[in-house]
Amino acid sequence: MLSFAIAAATVMFGIAIALNLYRLARGPSRADRILALDTLAINSIALVMLRGIATESAVYFDAALVIAMMGFVGTAALCKFILSGDVIE
Repeated sequence: MLSFAIAAATVMFGIAIALNLYRLARGPSRADRILALDTLAINSIALVMLRGIATESAVYFDAALVIAMMGFVGTAALCKFILSGDVIE
């Protein structure tokens, strides 16, 4: 039963990632693209966590933490770039 739930959640997060990639490519504004990139990072964290649960390996949880940190820094840097045109002052 647990393996079916993990497989179903993996498929759903895969579909969500595909939709995020679509919005990233077709977003009408830069803000939509940044939001799609942030959501893509969150969905990829969930996908990596599901893989960690399925394989019972702690390495995937560390990888999810790294993806979370990189996603936050990337989103903050892109927002600062849009607002001021320069990331490092």
